[in-house]
Amino acid sequence: MTLSVIILILVGFLSAIIGSLVGIGGGIIIVPTLIYFGVSLNILGGITPQTAIGTSSIILIATGLSSTVGYLKQKQVDVKNGIIFTIGIIPGALIGAYLSQFLTLHSFNLYFGIFLIVVSVLLMVRHRIPPIKAFQQERYMKSFTDAHGEHYRYGVVPSIAIIASFVIGLTAGLFGIGGGALMTPLMLLVFRFPPHVAVGTSMMMIFFSSVTGSIGHIMLGHVLWGYSLILIISSWIGAQLGVRLNKTIKSDTVVLILRLVMLGLGIYLILQSFFN
Repeated sequence: MTLSVIILILVGFLSAIIGSLVGIGGGIIIVPTLIYFGVSLNILGGITPQTAIGTSSIILIATGLSSTVGYLKQKQVDVKNGIIFTIGIIPGALIGAYLSQFLTLHSFNLYFGIFLIVVSVLLMVRHRIPPIKAFQQERYMKSFTDAHGEHYRYGVVPSIAIIASFVIGLTAGLFGIGGGALMTPLMLLVFRFPPHVAVGTSMMMIFFSSVTGSIGHIMLGHVLWGYSLILIISSWIGAQLGVRLNKTIKSDTVVLILRLVMLGLGIYLILQSFFN
């Protein structure tokens, strides 16, 4: 019992630090870690791919809220465009939560691993990908200068943003990741957000998508409430630390950390799919 509590505290704390630092929420760390300790090592009882996903969704509510409050104080959240993304992400998260009950451990590891590697590669070549003119309409453009003096111009076309965020919400509910693993890269690659604003706005999206996705998982009985309480407390603290660290790091470093985290986890999950 003591070992389980220690594991849960560390998982919640470390995943929240990394997740809030780069705008992915931490779900891509929490879910495979819970499955590893629960299914592979049998240390955490009651863990299945579905309960890991459902429990992660609950935890990401705390991580998303904690991080969003911190980034709002630092003026790193684009609230207006964030609301536009929310219109698509909420129904997508509900549908994804329902579909998650059909996942097997093998399919989860394989598909999620491939997904993370593809996004990581796209982030690696993001500067070589020319802006898509349809996504860069002048009337939606705005300017932003970060704490290090770097200047950015970016914008969000509402119709495209709603469609894209629906797909992200679907992924969020399906994998229990809050959508950040795709939302942050989307804002960086497609809408050319400043990295720090992308992270802050992504955490706002993670909060809303997690609240919505959690409703579906609670109804399906996919939440382990005892584990959730421990993870929520440790995640809240970790998220606050991640926000503070983000403020001191340059934009390119934030993207590099995001890319490495996603690449490493993607490779790990694909390897795991061959052993389960």
